[in-house]
Amino acid sequence: MLYDTLMAEPRGEDGLGDVRTAALQRARRLLDLLDRRREEASSKRRQAYGTYEERAERMGAEIRHWFEGCAGEEARAVALCLVAAADTDDLGYWLYGSEAGKLVLRGGRWTRDEAAVMLLETRRFEGRGTLFAQTLAMALSAAESLDAEARRELAPTLRRVNRAFSRADVPIGWRAPVTERMWAIQKGADPSHVPDGVLPVREPWAAALRDLAEARPTIELARFVRHLASLSAPRPAQKWRRTCVSLADEAGAGEAVAECLRALAEDEALCSEKYGFHADWAHGPHHYHYFVHQNHGDVARGVLWAAALTGGAEATPLLAGLAVRAGVAGPHWEQDLKLAGAAINALGAIDDPGALESLWRVRAKIKNRALRKQLDTAIQAAAGRQGITPEQLVERSVPSHGLGADGALERRLGDHTARVAIEDAATVRLTFTGADGRTTRPAPAVVKDGSPDELKELKALAKEVRATLSAERARVEGLMSDDRTWPFGEWRRHYRDHPITGGVVRGLIWEFQGEDGAWHAAMAPEGDPVRVRLWHPIRAAVDEVRSWRERIAGERVRQPFKQAFREIYLLTPAEEETETYSNRFAAHIVRYPRLYALFKERGWQANFLGRYDGGYNGEARGEFGGGRWRACLYHEPADEAEYSPEYASTDQVRFECRAGRRWREARLAEVPPVVFSEAMRDVDLFVGVTSIAADPEWADRGEDRYLAYWRATTFGELTATAEVRRAALERILPRTKIAARCSIDGRYLVVRGELRTYKIHLGSANILMEPDDSYLCVVQARGKGQGTLYLPFEDERLSLVLSKAFLLAADHKITDETVLRQIRRGA
Repeated sequence: MLYDTLMAEPRGEDGLGDVRTAALQRARRLLDLLDRRREEASSKRRQAYGTYEERAERMGAEIRHWFEGCAGEEARAVALCLVAAADTDDLGYWLYGSEAGKLVLRGGRWTRDEAAVMLLETRRFEGRGTLFAQTLAMALSAAESLDAEARRELAPTLRRVNRAFSRADVPIGWRAPVTERMWAIQKGADPSHVPDGVLPVREPWAAALRDLAEARPTIELARFVRHLASLSAPRPAQKWRRTCVSLADEAGAGEAVAECLRALAEDEALCSEKYGFHADWAHGPHHYHYFVHQNHGDVARGVLWAAALTGGAEATPLLAGLAVRAGVAGPHWEQDLKLAGAAINALGAIDDPGALESLWRVRAKIKNRALRKQLDTAIQAAAGRQGITPEQLVERSVPSHGLGADGALERRLGDHTARVAIEDAATVRLTFTGADGRTTRPAPAVVKDGSPDELKELKALAKEVRATLSAERARVEGLMSDDRTWPFGEWRRHYRDHPITGGVVRGLIWEFQGEDGAWHAAMAPEGDPVRVRLWHPIRAAVDEVRSWRERIAGERVRQPFKQAFREIYLLTPAEEETETYSNRFAAHIVRYPRLYALFKERGWQANFLGRYDGGYNGEARGEFGGGRWRACLYHEPADEAEYSPEYASTDQVRFECRAGRRWREARLAEVPPVVFSEAMRDVDLFVGVTSIAADPEWADRGEDRYLAYWRATTFGELTATAEVRRAALERILPRTKIAARCSIDGRYLVVRGELRTYKIHLGSANILMEPDDSYLCVVQARGKGQGTLYLPFEDERLSLVLSKAFLLAADHKITDETVLRQIRRGA
């Protein structure tokens, strides 16, 4: 019956009816056996199970034995009939379809018409995904056996089948190898043809290249498009790049490539309702937007690189925009990390000074860890190309945002002058000055109404400048652990005189080397020094540190970060004895969510603690000394939680040294003193900020858990950070109105109020009341501090100590009953 059914099928007008008929007649015995096999399966319920299995096995053995005897023309006919019969006989193809592939190979050299029939028969599987790919792979084996002339004659059939396959819903794992073979055969059959699927058939971003291929099909253009699609790596090899430039020039495709990049960077994203889901795994009732379908990711990356290699500086803003667009999840589209990574890598390959500034801007906006690594790699590649170090490249790529040498930019908006200016290392202001000379910070109504677009642009600019200023403050502080020096001219150009970086460095202490080789510290150079380096108190004598602290406080200099008052951490005898680890900050109970957030804020990498494999041992790592050293802080959960612990316990600190691409454990004595000090300073910060000892309300919770730790730590010995806090207070307090009521006694700031005398611990900022050392719980109101009181550096705990001192010095004016009750209880 299979034979009759297939013989009755319409033959179409392709002139291949005789080939099908001959194949069916030669394979009639197979079709009869398949009929019997299907009848046996349909009568299964009417037979005993054992009887059915025996008959099915005998018949299967007969069919397979017959397959083994097939070769040459008979094997080709049987393979063709197995595929043709699949629509009517699912069971036969399911059982013996894999045999068709062997028969195709045993069939030897296929004729052009036989291969054409085999290819056309695969279209029976168009709606069956993986099965379509499997069957087409067999048919391609038949086409590959043809000689060059037969393949050229087969070109129209190859196009028809390829067009169907390119539109079919086939998993990419099955699609890719079949597509590669199909394109290779078509390339030999018609070198000027760009097969469907090499470029997206419908996606608008590829329209320029697609239209060019249809309007002007040439061998050069086809070679160029295929070359674009061959890029499967994030960064192509040099040979690929050279070939790309050569082919683009031969094909005259530069403008089309540039238009494809513009469309990706600026046009609307693709909607899944119209263009389908972007990946095999994506499904569901809700629609979303994306940039490139997964089947066309390679050619899209090729387009980006071609645009970068042929378009030069004109491609820079488009690549930067696409990197941010695809690398940051938006409200209306899905992230495409591969596309964003390709844009970043291509941007880093452009020999354009503006590309460096663009990379820096992109880095400020992208938070994805993998993309940031690619950004760093792109920066390093650009550095190597220009013959400078990555550190120098970072310095030279800090954007100026159009600000002048004074760190300001002015624009005329009607009768007002708008000014964006850096006021200090932490402040950027947007102000408006009218014709009458009056300056205001809020935009006047006439500016809002008359120049809304320009106002929006200026606000965005001020936001970008703030972000860059903040990033520069963090970067320069990171140099404290790196014993790096600069030629004076280079330092002056990229640090002191830079519109943004200059706002940070002019408040810092630097060391300048004269012609005689001697170093001397100053905040501004005298004459023309030879070299410059950032001053660190660990390299200075005690008297020099004391002198600088007096000067900073006396001149009311507010440094961008703690430098003159910076903590110093030296090896202790206990650490010299342990040799490879420090327990200085071990056994502290900390709030884990805040600790993890602080790791990220300070640039440390850490796994997340939780109830899963590997989540019970925390390891946080921070790099120092220009990336040559790494500190490791170990920690573990301090409580049982369903997902993530609320509290953690700190453990050892160890150090590692970079050895090529690997890290090796280092003895503490090997670690440079400045690296050790800066790393331990970070760990001290982690513990000091997140420890439960800093919580003034902990003792009032009525919990016994960790109470002994809280009592021992909250009023314990001062850490290095607290010691610096005490040094700062010694210089600040004499200039305050409460100086006569305050004194420093060891680890406490003693404040004499009207009702009682108080001792504020300089580490935790918690308070004891004399004469019985009873505890006073005072919680600072959110957003409240010491007001306009001068501080030489930012320190939240120092601000808290001072605000409590001002409050308690006038304790008779306190109106909060919860505080007054505690004070009166023992007075």
